[in-house]
Amino acid sequence: MSKLQLIATAPMGLEAVVARELNELGYETTTENGRVLFSGDIIDICRCNLWLRTSDRVLINMGQFPAKTFDELFEGVKALPWQDWIPEHGEFPVEGRSHKSQLSSVPAAQGIVKKAVVEKLKQYYRTDWFPENGPRYVIEVTLLNDIALITLDTTGPALHKRGYRKLITEAPIKETMAAALLKLSRWNGSRPLYDPCCGSGTFLIEAAMMAWNIAPGLRRSFPSEHWPAIPPEAWQTAREEAFDAVRDDIPLQLTGSDIDPKAIEVAQAAAKSAGLSGEITFSVLPASKARPEGEYGCIITNPPYGERLSDDKEVEKLTRQFGQMMLHLPTWSFFAISPSKQFEHHFGRKADKRRKLYNGRIECQYYQYLGPLPPRAPKKETDAN
Repeated sequence: MSKLQLIATAPMGLEAVVARELNELGYETTTENGRVLFSGDIIDICRCNLWLRTSDRVLINMGQFPAKTFDELFEGVKALPWQDWIPEHGEFPVEGRSHKSQLSSVPAAQGIVKKAVVEKLKQYYRTDWFPENGPRYVIEVTLLNDIALITLDTTGPALHKRGYRKLITEAPIKETMAAALLKLSRWNGSRPLYDPCCGSGTFLIEAAMMAWNIAPGLRRSFPSEHWPAIPPEAWQTAREEAFDAVRDDIPLQLTGSDIDPKAIEVAQAAAKSAGLSGEITFSVLPASKARPEGEYGCIITNPPYGERLSDDKEVEKLTRQFGQMMLHLPTWSFFAISPSKQFEHHFGRKADKRRKLYNGRIECQYYQYLGPLPPRAPKKETDAN
């Protein structure tokens, strides 16, 4: 099989972060709105599903073509090599969306795509009926400006579902978003990290996984593991590579607190499920009493807002407490995601950087207050010969 055209989907505003991740994994990329394009082999489907921290899913780009009419959509889909992927007993539901296209009826477009795939498979398998009781292949048709993009989803449940969070707190941040915000910060595993509104502990657990180089998909399964077109050996190789890459001998300085005792219980359970309960310190504590320890650390937090905390006065009070906290932490950096337009005012100073992001469907800013970087360790002198 020739090189596959693959797509890593990206939340709006985080395409560059996903592209950087793929570059670090060794792939050349092209970035578009909401997705990053790259090419690879069968095993790269496995590797990317296991390793991508900030993407939502890994898709196979089956084809792209103009489709102003249902006939064009039908013929374009039918021409694609569905028999290379979908076995005779495979289940193949169709999802869809349309934007600025003449084919504006999504249900109608989904029906045409389904019909076209059926016709192609009928010709190949020489049968008129498909039981659809085998592995699952979710096909998606995306219509944009009268261009149809047809993809096959290899991921299943989105990549933020790592498998360690069995319980959730109110309005938790997605694991993929938390990982992206960590990557946009100055934090690395050698620096202290503190979250004064830690909720279910997502920032801290994701940070530990990053520091120890734990592939985020190691604790979950994917529908494409059951596809005949992907040999079990490919998944086995990718998982063995990931297990071999873990570096769990690096000391971590990860601390979180929250005013809600139930949130701390959820966070501790999630850390235990992730195999990290001994590496993260959690405590029940209001943000006003938070006292991060160490030098050159980072505070990263998703403070309550909107549906999570309806009292605007409480939000203002919490933001002022953050500003006061930072006055006593001259070597620390502070990062917070918030929809508040008055965050900087209540914090007490302008952010050094801001970045517009969407936390779910809520438009937010990622406020970044940058402290000094840690001093470089002195070079070790070598003995003269």
